This record gives sequence, C-alpha cells and structure tokens, in this order.
Amino acid sequence: MQEENFFDESKKAVEKYLEDRILLLKLQSVEKISVLVSLMFTGLLVALLGFFVLFFISIMGGYYFAGLTGSLFLGFGIVAAIYIILLILVIVLGKKHLTVFITNLVIKIFFDQNTDNDDTK
Repeated sequence: MQEENFFDESKKAVEKYLEDRILLLKLQSVEKISVLVSLMFTGLLVALLGFFVLFFISIMGGYYFAGLTGSLFLGFGIVAAIYIILLILVIVLGKKHLTVFITNLVIKIFFDQNTDNDDTK
C-alpha cells in the first residue's frame, strides 16, 4: 500500500516537473522570439528612415551633378551609376559578409546565455 502511494506521488511529481519544464521552454522561446521581432521592427524602421534620407540626398546629388555638367540627364545619370556600382558591390560582397552577420546575430539572440535562467548553470 505504501509502495503504491510512493509511486503515485513520484508519478505526479515527475508529471508536474515535465509540465513546468515545458512551460519554461515556451516562455524562453517567446522571450527569444519577441527580442528577435523587436530587433527586426527596429531595423525596418531604421531602414525606412534611411531610405528617405538617401532618397533626398540622391535628389540633391542629381541636381548638384546637373549643375556641374549642365544637363539634368547626365546629373541624375551619374547618381544612377553610383547606385548601380553600390548594388553590384552589395550583391558580390553581401553574400559573403552580410549573410554571415545576420546568421550570427540570430544565433546570438537565440543562444544568449545571459538571459537564460535554467537549472543547468
């Protein structure tokens, strides 16, 4: 009788422990995903604002080069050529460096040991 009681209590304790560990895993996953989403949103906002700044600077550059060359077509063509060169550089170098940077950032967010409070420490 006492052995059955012991095994029932042990079974309940193990089930409770497993439920708590699953809950902890879910909470840690939500924390990591929320940090990742907030970083993505912040990056998107910075990119959008950067786009507008770059857009207006490009217009200024186009008119500046148009004043130097005496032709709107050539002025804005120079700005377009600069962007084409930058695009080629990003395509060539971006695969190597940008992909590695983003991958490492995501891995760092998911496996950051400073925010984990598990029992293995």
